Amino acid sequence: MHYALCDYVLDIVQNAVEAGARNVGIEFAESGESTSVSVSDDGRGMTAEERERALDPFYSDGTKHRRRKVGLGLPFLAQAAAQAGGSWSVESRKGEGTTVAFRFPKGNVDCPPTGDVPGLFLAALSLPGGHEMAIRRVRAAAGGGSSAYELRRSELSEALGGLERASSLALLRDYLESQEED
Repeated sequence: MHYALCDYVLDIVQNAVEAGARNVGIEFAESGESTSVSVSDDGRGMTAEERERALDPFYSDGTKHRRRKVGLGLPFLAQAAAQAGGSWSVESRKGEGTTVAFRFPKGNVDCPPTGDVPGLFLAALSLPGGHEMAIRRVRAAAGGGSSAYELRRSELSEALGGLERASSLALLRDYLESQEED
């Protein structure tokens, strides 16, 4: 099982990129009561039958990890959400893409910690490939209201001269951390 909510998100994003998505969208919202996440892509998508198999922990199509006989990402997410009194959904259409969404109530003792949000975004943005990624981060602000920021992979890559060099990734990490400061 994953340790933090950010681990689930990165697993879903990596699946989207590996499914050939040209565009990946992440919305990561936190209020005082809950954390809600949605990851959508325009990858190869799944039929209803493939979606059901993806929720079976004892099934793997063998293409992502040739030696692995199980696929645990979505089943672990479903189990964690159920234990914490949260919710989750997977919507997918073959040839069109997939959206995975979940919500966890922060007040439940079984709710996993949020994890390292800047680290999640850094890892997601630096996944290899020519895909675009749009991230929207929303947080409840102290004293009411909310704060939000948005990121686009192409804009960050252009500004930093690519996302392949350690120096660019260090600058990106600093920027992401500055966005999370209150």
